[in-house]
Amino acid sequence: MNGLKGKAAIVTGGSRGIGKAITERLLSEGVNVLFCGRNKETGLATLAELSKKYGDRVRFTSCDMGNRETPEILIAEGRALFGELDFLVNNAFPFTAKAMDATYEDWTHVFMAGPAAYARMIAEFVKQRERREGAIVCVSSISGHIAQPLRWTYNAAKGAVKQLIRCAALDLAPAIRVNCVSPGWVWTDEVAKATPDGTRESVPKAWEEYHILQHLQEPSQIASTVAFLLSDDAAVITGHDLFADSGYLAMGPEGLGKTANFAGSN
Repeated sequence: MNGLKGKAAIVTGGSRGIGKAITERLLSEGVNVLFCGRNKETGLATLAELSKKYGDRVRFTSCDMGNRETPEILIAEGRALFGELDFLVNNAFPFTAKAMDATYEDWTHVFMAGPAAYARMIAEFVKQRERREGAIVCVSSISGHIAQPLRWTYNAAKGAVKQLIRCAALDLAPAIRVNCVSPGWVWTDEVAKATPDGTRESVPKAWEEYHILQHLQEPSQIASTVAFLLSDDAAVITGHDLFADSGYLAMGPEGLGKTANFAGSN
């Protein structure tokens, strides 16, 4: 993709799942990447794996996006490593899914480590770069667009991401483009927890029927979408929430039409 090679990026939550796939895709496009994660052991394992192929173009630091000081420290570390930062990918986000049982601490955590952390990372990214040209992508979710049972905290926080990127895109234009992606069901370790035995083979058939393209998505497919939005190929796209969902949000209650009755016409 145009405009990626030789640039530098920060990817939050890049140790596993979608974040890891984004980190690897950007590296493959010639981007230098600093990724972070809360679990130091997992992060170092990912770093060792990626360093074999990409050398010192990939770096890792352990941090918690819910901590007050993290954005300033993380952006400063990225600049110290690469001299300048061109891209920011906000991916780390709490999987706190509660409803009426959510405590004050639950709400504080999901918002401060989720959309508020996204916002603070964006602000620090801009502050330390002095508004040079760049691009930002935040990872949202289909959960930010629909109602799901017993998920007040997660869905509300993901829904806030869309409004955040719209406001940020307006305020940071024309130098910096800001977008987000809303994936559908993606095969990650978090999705594996919802399966009967933690294997892909045990995924309920119904999950495939939630998507027009009729399959669970791969992290690499979301990573490709993020890389596109960061690239010069997406130069006219900003303030946009891209549904990287295999048609999930386009599908109506009749689903794939296998059991629905349609009014025919001739």
